[in-house]
Amino acid sequence: MKLASFKHFTRACLLAGGLIGAIVPSIVHAETDRMVIFDDDGFALAQWMVLKAPHVKVLGIATVSGDFWQKEATAYALRGLEIANRKDVPVVQGATYPLVNSEKLTDKWEALYGKLVWKGAWMRSWVEKTTQPLPPYHAADVVPDLPWGNPTLKPSAENAAMFMIRMVHQYPGQVSIIECGPMTNLALAQKLDPEFASLAKELVYMGGSLNPRQKLTSPASAQFAREFGNSPRREFNIRFDPEAASITMRAPWKRIVMVPVDPSTETEMSAEFVKDIAAADTPIARIVKRSANNFPLWDEIAAAVWLDPSLIRTSADLYVDVNTMFGAQYGDILSWSEGYQPDVGEQKEKVVLTIDVPRMKALIKDLISKP
Repeated sequence: MKLASFKHFTRACLLAGGLIGAIVPSIVHAETDRMVIFDDDGFALAQWMVLKAPHVKVLGIATVSGDFWQKEATAYALRGLEIANRKDVPVVQGATYPLVNSEKLTDKWEALYGKLVWKGAWMRSWVEKTTQPLPPYHAADVVPDLPWGNPTLKPSAENAAMFMIRMVHQYPGQVSIIECGPMTNLALAQKLDPEFASLAKELVYMGGSLNPRQKLTSPASAQFAREFGNSPRREFNIRFDPEAASITMRAPWKRIVMVPVDPSTETEMSAEFVKDIAAADTPIARIVKRSANNFPLWDEIAAAVWLDPSLIRTSADLYVDVNTMFGAQYGDILSWSEGYQPDVGEQKEKVVLTIDVPRMKALIKDLISKP
């Protein structure tokens, strides 16, 4: 699950911690630029990594509600592109509300089954005492002033689902989609056009969890690990819109790569790494300089393994779906090895279990330090 400061202020600057002593990975590319669409509920360092990567054409940034309401996520994306001097990349606005889930349903669920650690745009207060700042609770149409300054760019008039459908038809078999928020836009696109998923090259998504374990010893890492101690299959991106996630995962993608919470427990944004990366004195690095929070990477792992799949150390081929029954396990990940799946539409996914953390840190530093 992603926590508040990740996308409220430091989310857009989230890095792995530790010293850089590894060879920078070689970004995989063909003779032509790799095409990608980002779909997210904010704007993170992950987008900046891909925007600055060589031989990559970012077709657009789609926005969806999750950690932020869609309008606020759109403002972050527009401002992030301004900071990166990439005003050529369109921002397309997506879904404001989940397909079925709602704030009232979530309140009812909590009354029956216990408190959720993080509820994104619906979050009013922390359950337990924490030093983490809480994003101000507000209505879906309110966009507060951003800590990076407010954007002057405007979003595209096209909506996210139709934009993604148009792109996969324009470039059949060539468009990768990196999903780092709830999957509402993808589900809408698939329902509007049953060819959507089959025309894309692949889906790489950050979401879900299998059995995350604490790997680091810092207090922040311990706090994060407690979140999954009693609910190892629950993660915010999926829990916010479980029905959309199930529709998306059952769609006929050529390839699906799942980046669950599990590999992120080996990563941590540290003051040392922030200092290291901010030394480049680029516009992005100046924002990163204020971003140390010691929380794990989430979206950045998805971006990194898309840029360089050799960063994946171990993975498993699993059939994956989501529990959409409104009960205690609503929104939890379901997974099966070959032959054990119920075979009612589940797709096989490459599930990332561990990554080469030093090489990923080196890749992040190399990309973000570029002018």
